[in-house]
Amino acid sequence: MQRITLAFLVVLGLAAAVAVALVRGPAPQAAKASSHREAPLISQDPAADNTDLYAFVSPDRPDSVTIVANYVPLEQPAGGPNFATFGDDVRYELKVDNTGDGAEDVTYRFRFHTDTRNKNTFLYNTGPIDSLDDTDWNRPQTYRVTRVGKNGHGTLLGSGLLTPPANIGPRSTPHYEDLAAAAVHDLPGNIKVFAGQRDDPFFVDLGSIFDLAGLRPLNSLHALPLANEAGVDGVSGYNTHTIAIQVPITQLTRNHAMPTGADDPKAVLGVYASASRRHIRILQSNGAHKSASSWRQVSRLGEPLINEVVIPLGQKDRWNAAEPEDDSQFANRYRNPELVGIANTLYSALDDAPTTNRGDLVAVLLTGVPGLNNTGATKADLLRLNVAIPPAMSPDRMGVLAGDFAGFPNGRRLADDVVDIELRALECSYGAAAGIVEGFGFCDGNAHRTPNNLITDGVDENERSFMTEFPYLAAPFAGYEAVPPTPMGGP
Repeated sequence: MQRITLAFLVVLGLAAAVAVALVRGPAPQAAKASSHREAPLISQDPAADNTDLYAFVSPDRPDSVTIVANYVPLEQPAGGPNFATFGDDVRYELKVDNTGDGAEDVTYRFRFHTDTRNKNTFLYNTGPIDSLDDTDWNRPQTYRVTRVGKNGHGTLLGSGLLTPPANIGPRSTPHYEDLAAAAVHDLPGNIKVFAGQRDDPFFVDLGSIFDLAGLRPLNSLHALPLANEAGVDGVSGYNTHTIAIQVPITQLTRNHAMPTGADDPKAVLGVYASASRRHIRILQSNGAHKSASSWRQVSRLGEPLINEVVIPLGQKDRWNAAEPEDDSQFANRYRNPELVGIANTLYSALDDAPTTNRGDLVAVLLTGVPGLNNTGATKADLLRLNVAIPPAMSPDRMGVLAGDFAGFPNGRRLADDVVDIELRALECSYGAAAGIVEGFGFCDGNAHRTPNNLITDGVDENERSFMTEFPYLAAPFAGYEAVPPTPMGGP
């Protein structure tokens, strides 16, 4: 999501991308993926940077919900000898609102601890790592999971849970997927949990978008034209650190029961992830540091791409620290999105979408869509999931815009193309959902604009296939196989 000037590209980037979209345009923005490096302060703190959030009814276990939160953006696989890890001094939380007030009712809290077995070597491992308790692994990391209720009372679900090591290469981690499988833990209440390194599942053409909002398939239509090319996944080859949990639906709904149907108001859950640090950090003379005082939220994520392209530069850090229940203070940014105006100006071939009074964006991103995943009048940035809608037999990457109501913006699956979906929504091209949008009088009564319906970045899927079982994300790239980014055709 980010790689160029934050302020400039944040708006121009996606806006232009959306515009450049003319027939295909995308655009995440200021950070590199759904939320990689999306704000000035958090860009300096990768261990606490929440990059993406997913929530969906588990396809192989439809009586449960899977929540996936990723941290550590643009993680280089070959980043040894001190490979990326979760922060021992960071409090990671997955939060669920089941009452529609924007405040969490159920929280799953993760705290990590790293050991150094041999302090007299620089090596991450002193031999092949054949199991999670292999003493050749010099820097094992464990964690505990606590379920916290609305009253603040916590119940420890598990402790001493091992993460897998980083995927180093054929000598150090010769059977990596066996290690990763062993790191899937069963918790009380039929809950599954995983924390560790995986392939970053987000996909988008970052290189072109951050080059003044270009889209390779539409290069010739840009104000500074180039030859048209196929889209390139700019996140391909990068890893991330994943926290994933699979929980029975009845442990998440407000009445602890399965919804009676998709129209049951208790069927919709609002989900967000966060990372917090202690308010005070003390640097000691021996090079170590310790933290003190209360916790402060430094990163959060609900809907994708919000802090990148909706929230302006001067409010990004404040947005990260704010609670979703207080998001009405940012509502004007949704109603009057700056990037749509830029797109209309830069790309005359688009059928100009309204730049003001965008009630459709408020519904899709702040309250939920009536009849699909609405949670009431409270405006809050939450990933809203109607758990009564079963998994699709044949999922479509365009989700609701393609008539697949089990996909984004009803929750978010790993394969949902949120870049294309949000860009088309911003430009009032809602596909199969156009009738719903027009029925509420949004988009000046025209939610099926063309050629806005062809907007795309040309990157439609992840570079690696997802797994069919929990935690679903693909295996991380090994450091040994990592290829640093180079100009196409070689240096």
